[in-house]
Order: sequence, then C-alpha cells, then structure tokens
Amino acid sequence: MQPRRRAFLWTAGRLAALSAAAGAGAQATAAGALPASASSNYPFSLGVASGSPLPDAVVIWTRILPHSALQSLSVPAPALALSVRWEMASDEAFRDVVARGVASALPELAHSVHVDVGGLAAGRWYWYRFMLGDAVSPIGRTRTAPPADSLPATLKLAVASCQHWEFGCYSAHRHIAAAAPDLVAFLGDYIYEWGPYRSEHPASALRSDESFTLAQYRARYAQYKSDPDLQAAHLAAPWVVTWDDHEVANDYAGERDERLAPDFARRRAAAYQAFYEHMPLRLPVAPAAGFGALRVYQRYDWGRLARLHLLDDRQYRSPQACTPPTRGGADSVYRRACRELADPARTMLGDEQQRWLLQGLSSSPARWNILAQQTLMAQNSQVALRQDGDGRFWTDGWDGYPQARQRLYDALQSSRAANPLVLSGDVHSFYAASLSRQPERPVSARNPVLASEFCGTSVTSPSRPQARTEQYLAMNPHLHYGRSDKRGFMLLHVTPAATTALFQGLDQVRDRACGVGTLARFEVRDGRAGPVAI
Repeated sequence: MQPRRRAFLWTAGRLAALSAAAGAGAQATAAGALPASASSNYPFSLGVASGSPLPDAVVIWTRILPHSALQSLSVPAPALALSVRWEMASDEAFRDVVARGVASALPELAHSVHVDVGGLAAGRWYWYRFMLGDAVSPIGRTRTAPPADSLPATLKLAVASCQHWEFGCYSAHRHIAAAAPDLVAFLGDYIYEWGPYRSEHPASALRSDESFTLAQYRARYAQYKSDPDLQAAHLAAPWVVTWDDHEVANDYAGERDERLAPDFARRRAAAYQAFYEHMPLRLPVAPAAGFGALRVYQRYDWGRLARLHLLDDRQYRSPQACTPPTRGGADSVYRRACRELADPARTMLGDEQQRWLLQGLSSSPARWNILAQQTLMAQNSQVALRQDGDGRFWTDGWDGYPQARQRLYDALQSSRAANPLVLSGDVHSFYAASLSRQPERPVSARNPVLASEFCGTSVTSPSRPQARTEQYLAMNPHLHYGRSDKRGFMLLHVTPAATTALFQGLDQVRDRACGVGTLARFEVRDGRAGPVAI
C-alpha cells in the first residue's frame, strides 16, 4: 500500500473515533463525547499533540485535565505532581515500542507534559500515547524531519490561523486532518483572550469575559482544546506554532497593550506561560527561568528541500505608530501625516531575531526558504496611491513598520537564499502577492520580485465584505488574489521543482459537517519568484 494511502486511511480512522481509552471502559468518540458514568475522571480530555520535529526527535504533549474538571473550569486542580507514562512506537498497534518513559505533570504547569523524545530515525512516522493509572490517551501520529543531507520528493504543509471560538465551528481542522499533511504550521491567534467562553458559538459575541490571569488563560485554552476537530488535527501530524496578539491581548506590541496598563508585563507573562503549557514546544531554556519572555522563533529543516523560519513579530516589536496619547494598539493612518512610520529605529522582529533570520537565510542549503509569520507582509494601501509616499495603512501589520520590512527585504536579497516564500495569517483573508521593495512601481531589474507571499484566511474569525477586498486588489496590483468572505486554511505542496498553494475555503463555517473546496491554486517555480495562478 502506498504511504500516502496508508496515511489517509489512518487519518480517516482517527476521525471516526478519536481513540480508545482504557480504564472503566472510557471511550472518546468522534463527537468528543465521553460517557459520564464511565469517564468523568478520564484525564486526557484535551487530547494529545506533537510538534517541533527534528531528524532525530519530536516533542509530544498532553495536559492532565479530567473530563469532569473540563465541564467546571473554575474547580482548581489538585496541587500535587502526577507521574504520567508515555510510549513511542513505530506502529499504531504498539507492537514495536521504540521509546518509553515517565514524565512529571506538575501542578505549577497546569499538569501539562512535554516530552522531547530523542534517538528516533529520520524521516519516518511514529505513534505515541500517554497513560495515567489505567487510563490511556488518544493515540497520536507524528513524524521526524528527513535526514539533513537528503532531498525529499515532497512536503505537504497545512497552514492555519485565527480561530475565535464564538464565530464558528472548527471544521477546517477536520479537513486538515483528512488531508494527512506532513506538518501543520499554526501562525497565531490559537485562542482569543475574550468572549463568552461558556456559550456554544452564539449568533453574536461580545468583547466580554476577558482573560487577565493565568487561571483565565488556562480555562480559555482548555475550552478551545476540547474541540474534537481541533484534537483530530493535532492527532494527525506534528505542528509548529507561533503566536500573534490574541494569545495575550488585542494589538499588543512588545510590553504595551491597548489599555496602557502599568501591570501588562504580569499579564503577558501569565499568557506566555499558558501558551507553553498547551503547545508541543521545545524551549531553548527551561520554564523554571520564568515566562516574562519566551522564545518561540525557531528554525526547522526538511532535509535540503525546505527550511522553515518560524518568526515572532509580536514580542519584540515597537509600539504602533501615531497612536493617541490615551491608548495603544492599531489604527489606520495616512503615511504623509504619520512621520513616525519612517523612523528607521522602529522594529518588528527586534535586533536579535533579525540577525538570527539573516544567519539562517545566509546559511540555508534548502531549495525553498519559507518564512512562516503572523501577518500580511505585502503593502496594502486602503486608498488609491496617487504618488510616491502616499497611501493609508493599517498600523498593526507590516505596513505599520515599513523600515523594518525593508530590513527584512535586505536580508532576503543579501543572503541569496533560494526561493523565499512568505506565509502569513492574521488578516482573516486569502491573499497571493509578489513582494518587491517598491510595490507602487512596476517590477523591473531595479525593482525585482524578492519573494512570493501566500496569506491564509481564518479558521473561524470574521472579516470584511468581499467588495472591499476587491477594492484593495484594484489599488494594489502586486496583490494578485484576495478573498475575505471565506474561512478555511492553506495547503502547500512543496517539491524540488515547484511549490503549489491551495486556498481551501469552507462551505459554511457554522456547520461542523460542512464541506471544503479549493478557491484558488497558485504555483511558484524553482528559480522564478512570484506566484502564478494555475
């Protein structure tokens, strides 16, 4: 049987029944239901996940939270460590267990478990599970990256972002799981810090019940991770994850939030800790060092086929330009009226991450260099450009940091990294774009296309009317495609010869059983920058 066929059949099985759980006959069904009489104490109500794949290692994750506690998130967890057993096998039946051990689920980390399983063979699939007492977790499927000196034939990469609970169902994740990707990249807004989280997708959501404390952020993650479709996508493949603003607070920038709250650093640290507790992250420093800062930018190689530069454009950025004195956050400003936009000292990535990115691009042996980051990089003027220096721009995106964007373009150009691709989220719209230094002017030898950009829409979060997006396309000719009326995800097929990007749109975001279709398909050929519709 072909490996892809086996992967599809396995994923279909995971969707039909998330897993069998031992102990008092506990069973996690495809609908996510657990029989109350048998499974109220089932400890793996949030599922399992894996991520951060290397050629010889992968991180596996779970959090111990009994199903009964999930239904009443105000009940505090017991303040004692739990010994959780884990196994990694080369087969789903666990006849060939290649690694096993015991991990401590600590109360100070919400009884989360992160195991960095090393000593694995490169470029192959594995299955893993956790055990606590007689209870057995769902079985997750993961894989290691290919050998460093290999040139794999393909990488199937799913890309998603922005999944506000109150605005729809997580059908996109069901379709991601069914696509059987090699890797999932999540580009931010895994949770939203506000919303009436105890109601099931109301017709409208108010900005209420906002998270400020560690306990509140933990409750929000537990709510989101209880969704069976999201759990299925985590079961299907390893993930690499970065964050955007809503994992902490809307439009925050570095150490400043919209409220200009004097104690925002404490809130941010609580949010960062909750993020770590719920993601399959490999940290370069131990969590004991504290969560005032947390490095999430990382580099992942898929042999010599692709190098994934996973960026963080939130933690180190300068505050947004030209805000009123009474608040922080974003606005739309005219470039000529906001001199702060031209300040070369303003940064999006911070100096250290910028140097790290240049080094990673300059040393890359990969055929494709993929910058996976939060928000649309292409210039997107909200009014017609009549002359150089004109335009109206949203200040929370790269348009609000034009000098920082030019430094990134400098890095792309000076590094001579092969085939740069930019992947984006945040703006709740699909876009395909060509990136050049002077987007107002035609592409030429003096103004070459430096990279191709594919921006994905949101999993659920709403966007503007399509008619407005059509206006943006007309005013910004380097934007080749835009679609804001559909929710969904992106699916990329990377080969040595070309990368193909599929924009996958849901039929109806409020229908958990809805279908999905390909709205547009673009290709970038090796050595030819710029996306081409196919």
